[in-house]
Amino acid sequence: MTTRNVHGQVLAACVAGFALVAPALAQAQEAATAREVRLAAPRATSEFSVEQALRTRRSLRSFAPTPLTLAEVSQLLWAAQGITGERGRRTAPSAGALYPLELYLVAGNVTGLPSGVYRYRPAEHGLVQVAAGDRRAEVAAACRQSWVAEAPASVAFTAVYARTAKKYGERSVRYVPIEVGAAAENLALQAVALGLGTTVVGAYDDARLAAALGSAADEQPLALLPVGRQ
Repeated sequence: MTTRNVHGQVLAACVAGFALVAPALAQAQEAATAREVRLAAPRATSEFSVEQALRTRRSLRSFAPTPLTLAEVSQLLWAAQGITGERGRRTAPSAGALYPLELYLVAGNVTGLPSGVYRYRPAEHGLVQVAAGDRRAEVAAACRQSWVAEAPASVAFTAVYARTAKKYGERSVRYVPIEVGAAAENLALQAVALGLGTTVVGAYDDARLAAALGSAADEQPLALLPVGRQ
């Protein structure tokens, strides 16, 4: 057999192999794209003042079965950790601008968004799905509070302490909780301005909540805010 024949057979085999693999690659690429959601740009002004939000904010633990809109989700996530300035500056203060927080949206009843768990990406102002399906019941079980599952969605805050510790060492155990408190209050006040309500949940089994979220091993769950209408 000539060298040309051998090369021809190899080329034919490669083409045939690619024909078999290409559809799978295309499907995988399509699935990856489907898991990414670009959120609408958040609004910068409204007729609802900060003073009004402060005066009317109350903890809400009972929710109507009305869905959230994707625009509301966009505004809530931006209020908590959105980009607002140069070099990635965000809505909430961060020691050394190191930003240890990660946000997860546990969506069960959001118009235009399939149920699932999504990680918020501040730089792109978008979501990437990390788990499919409605996991509100699992999150509520981790909290041992059934009412959590009634909210159309919850926002979970986790933290990678190492990001802050690399500069501040042991002080990170103080700085990170300060940061999550500021970000959570931003979200709570934004919820009020949107006609929504929420409260901060801190009672949960860390391991069970992390499993429900599908968060990384180096992330520590710090707070959960179920959000909805009264």
